Amino acid sequence: MLEIFSEITRIPRESGHEQAIGAYLVDFAKKRGLPSKMDKVGNVLITKPASMGREGAPTLVLQCHQDMVCEKVSSSDHDFTKDPIDYVIENGWMVAKETTLGADDGIGIAACLALLDSDVKAGKLECLFTVSEETGMDGAMGLEEGFFTGKTLINLDSEDEGELFVGCAGGVNTMVTFDYTLEDIPGGYAALRIRMYNTTGGHSGDDINKGRINTVQQMARFLDREDGYRLVSFNGGGKHNAIARETDVVVAVPKKDAPAFKERFLAFGKEVFEEYHNTDPTVKVSAEEVELPGKALERGVASRLVSSLVAVHHGVLSMSQDIEGLVQTSSNLASVKMERPGVIDICTSQRSSSDSEKDFVAQKVEACFRLAGAKTRRGDPYPGWTPNMKSHILKVCVESYTDLFGYQPKVKAIHAGLECGLFLEKFPGMDMISFGPTLRNVHCPGEKLDLASNDKFVAHLVDVVERFSKQ
Repeated sequence: MLEIFSEITRIPRESGHEQAIGAYLVDFAKKRGLPSKMDKVGNVLITKPASMGREGAPTLVLQCHQDMVCEKVSSSDHDFTKDPIDYVIENGWMVAKETTLGADDGIGIAACLALLDSDVKAGKLECLFTVSEETGMDGAMGLEEGFFTGKTLINLDSEDEGELFVGCAGGVNTMVTFDYTLEDIPGGYAALRIRMYNTTGGHSGDDINKGRINTVQQMARFLDREDGYRLVSFNGGGKHNAIARETDVVVAVPKKDAPAFKERFLAFGKEVFEEYHNTDPTVKVSAEEVELPGKALERGVASRLVSSLVAVHHGVLSMSQDIEGLVQTSSNLASVKMERPGVIDICTSQRSSSDSEKDFVAQKVEACFRLAGAKTRRGDPYPGWTPNMKSHILKVCVESYTDLFGYQPKVKAIHAGLECGLFLEKFPGMDMISFGPTLRNVHCPGEKLDLASNDKFVAHLVDVVERFSKQ
């Protein structure tokens, strides 16, 4: 399986650009004489007939997604459109130090392909590889009736070995735009580039409750308490499902005030370190003088932008009243970009296991930015997945894990979004579960796979597939 994953790390597969990995999957099936098909949105299904003696077993669907989150440190020149992922094996982990590793969900892909290539005794297997899960679950949304036939599905997109997931949050993205014009910068000003970077970041679902720095909000916090500067640019964050790790701001200040402004920002960096010394011990800040541009944002828009970025909710809104320790509702202030002339684009994402509360937190975000004079719009929501504690595949997985390792796995719901909610909406009555090896730093540079947990994941998956076909 790891050999196959190594091949996958050399294939470009950013969300929305899965053509190469899709072709690889179809070719993999063709070389092994296995039926495959691709639908109009790019989802791929590879089918393996039942083993001899298992023809009467129910069909089992194994599902993962083709795409990966492509994030890198600002100093990296990695090109995700062509460069292989550079990883090392270190202290029992497979680690990509300057980029995301793509184990989310390349490990799921590799597990499916390894099973298809194996002599594991099983009933009919349908391996479903969806597209653009990370940006909106487009593949799951685009699935058409009859693309697969199985009524039991194992999702291979979880990140904690020893935990079986039977429910997940639904979500929606809320997009914000500020329109602006430029004004001349008065004479006697100097330009400063201030940065906050090298923070931990993380997955906006799994890691939103871990108290990590959001650099966009922290930079706005600093600017909101300053006077006399002109905002030239504000760019921070990356993908909608990642906590903002780096933010870069350019301001113009009176030359005589520039040294003191720099000192205050560096002192602010020390404050932030003290507040987050456990979760973000590597946070860095910098301030340097740069060439003075001729223009800055109009004062009113700049003020309203900064104030709204301070005021908008980021983090956990509520915890589940039914499952101890589970985040119920959260919002992620993901990014601020000034890449379009005259427009500031802000991306936020909301998650909840309660549809009504998901709408409420999105409403709070919209209200905050509307008060600041911005325009807002919501993307297409995706549904959550309500746990079924009487699930047959759950029973099989618990019995398998207990027999293999001598203790019971934890049965949980997850605050991250999984495609299972959409499958249940499209195919009512589906029996589903999700599990995988231990991954850390998902959706950010430094993503890593625990190799010992991967061994257990493989053993468990193989045993579950064999047991299920004996039912």
